[in-house]
Amino acid sequence: MAIAITLHMLSSVIWVGGMFFAYMALRPAAGSLLEPHLRLPLWSQVFARFFPWVWTAVALLMTTGLWMVNAMFGGFGHASPYIHMMAGLGTLMMLIFGHVFFAPYRRMKQALAANDLPEAGRRLAQIRSIIAINLSLGLIVIVVASAGKHF
Repeated sequence: MAIAITLHMLSSVIWVGGMFFAYMALRPAAGSLLEPHLRLPLWSQVFARFFPWVWTAVALLMTTGLWMVNAMFGGFGHASPYIHMMAGLGTLMMLIFGHVFFAPYRRMKQALAANDLPEAGRRLAQIRSIIAINLSLGLIVIVVASAGKHF
């Protein structure tokens, strides 16, 4: 169980912490220092390096989450409501990430390859808005995970 908990926590820290850093620190700095023709390729490279970590985190969160629910509760039927909330919000986050990866991120890369900076900028703005939602959900999941059993 210690392995599952460790992998689960590390995966959530990597994913949510990465979103927090990107949204709260990197985005404002890049926006204030770089022109779009430099900022957009920067973000494309950041996502290209971060998203494989997110895919790994998603796989580990799903695997370890199901492992722990089955081992600790004998399945979702015996799990506390906060476990259901955590699993539901986590699943929603995974679906949102899948959308970001397969829709606006893919279109942003295509626009950059075609040197269509206005379109790439629109896609980056879309990604930014969606990541704000996913970051908020991730922070809620962390609160539920750490304090849920005490409510």
